[in-house]
Amino acid sequence: MGENGRHRWFSFHHHRSASATSMPQNNPGETPTEFLCPITGFLMSDPVVVASGQTFERISVQVCRNLGFAPKLHDGSQPDLSTVIPNLAMKSTILSWCNRKKVEHPRPPDYAYVEGVVRARMDKEPGTGNRVARSEILPPVAENSPSDYDSVMGAIRARSRNSISSSTSLPLHHHRPVTYSSSSEVFAGAENPNPIQSSFSTSDYSSFPPMSEEEEEIYNKLRSANTVDHEQGLILLRKTTRSSESSRISLCTERLLSLLRSLIVSRYNIVQTNAAASLVNLSLEKPNKLKIVRSGFVPLLIDVLKSGSTEAQEHVIGALFSLAVEEENKMVIGVLGAVEPLLHALRSSESERARQDAALALYHLSLIPNNRTRLVRAGAVPIMLSMLRSGESASRILLLLCNLAACSEGKGAMLDGNAVAILVGKLREGGADSEAARENCVGALLTLSVGNMRFRGLASEAGAEAIMTDIVESEGGSERLKEKAGKILQAIRGGEREFGEGAEAREWNRMLEASGLSRSQFQGGQKEGFAYSSQF
Repeated sequence: MGENGRHRWFSFHHHRSASATSMPQNNPGETPTEFLCPITGFLMSDPVVVASGQTFERISVQVCRNLGFAPKLHDGSQPDLSTVIPNLAMKSTILSWCNRKKVEHPRPPDYAYVEGVVRARMDKEPGTGNRVARSEILPPVAENSPSDYDSVMGAIRARSRNSISSSTSLPLHHHRPVTYSSSSEVFAGAENPNPIQSSFSTSDYSSFPPMSEEEEEIYNKLRSANTVDHEQGLILLRKTTRSSESSRISLCTERLLSLLRSLIVSRYNIVQTNAAASLVNLSLEKPNKLKIVRSGFVPLLIDVLKSGSTEAQEHVIGALFSLAVEEENKMVIGVLGAVEPLLHALRSSESERARQDAALALYHLSLIPNNRTRLVRAGAVPIMLSMLRSGESASRILLLLCNLAACSEGKGAMLDGNAVAILVGKLREGGADSEAARENCVGALLTLSVGNMRFRGLASEAGAEAIMTDIVESEGGSERLKEKAGKILQAIRGGEREFGEGAEAREWNRMLEASGLSRSQFQGGQKEGFAYSSQF
């Protein structure tokens, strides 16, 4: 706690500032920690995502970069502060929370105050390991300044080229997004003044390797002032990268990515569609996945997913799935707000392929804890249980539910949503028609059973014991499936023996603590702590 009673992630002495006293007063116990800047401990007024995926107050990042300092966070990690992207989803969520709690909207902290906080931290960490080299300090990115954005990102990409190019190829699991052939339609658009041409010139890339003939042909068409040239260049890029791995790697250059960023949000549907499909093809290669995300595509893909043409949205979902396979991209994609539109696509898209790719994108994103929480708070559990009941995308929904059951919020939402009866019903009716689906169904039940006394009663009501006994005693089925079913039987039959004396009371208290309620508050009907937020 700071001297004003605010929660701080860093614990060190700092000088009192006028700006500190002007910060909104709120009960620190009520403020979600993800809303607080890890450096100042204050509610963020202008949250930004840094290259390593964490969110900070913009001024805090500016101060750290100006001082050449990378602080050590509470988990022992050090953030990469080399670039920032506005986190509009987090900002909107914070403002909504303030309105709901009747808390004053946060204001930017005073620069001098933040500098004092950071300098105090520097005194406590005198080692050089936390310092940022001067060559790593980049100018801040203006929210609506494409030219500034590109100059910063160009420097980042140049700096990281060697490490990215050394990556090896990683196969996509379960399903690989298809590559796309070019459209047969040709858009005969009128010539318009081209913002691309004015924003990018050959001189911008004078420090990069010379272009191949293939890249130069595509580049010249994409930077043309003519919309027809844009379409022809994108069709050529799309065809070239459809089946050639070497072309996908050689054409994923800073020059072409910069032009694709503008074209993927084109007002012309056919241009937008071909740009999105080209990006899917480029994203299939592992060395390209980090490069694409670090080039700033994720916010643009989310915009297209929300308001683009139907075909472009389908390609964008495939791109997000492909990018989410890369471990280092999962946090950034989740923080930048992809979870909700992907969940909407999973539920509402008319395209079967789009729904399948959305499910797999969410599956890969949910492999990290923060994104599981985002999914639960976005209302994913009732949506997925409803889809599972109807048999829609059952195998992929089961994969997602297994991940969500691994977090406390997801487990609680699934138990509240009658997941045990639904999963047991699927097994009884044969709705889990493949061995993998049956195993995922049993796996989800096993995860729900671990350390949770509520499961025993719900499983007994659903008739799970007979189903698990049949699986264990059957001649078919894998040993792993039988082992999981056996553990579920132990949980159902064990009761107090399985979890120990007083386990039910301990589980009840754990649930209340996780939701921030006391037993008396819950019994009094104050259940606000269990409400989900759909704003993450």
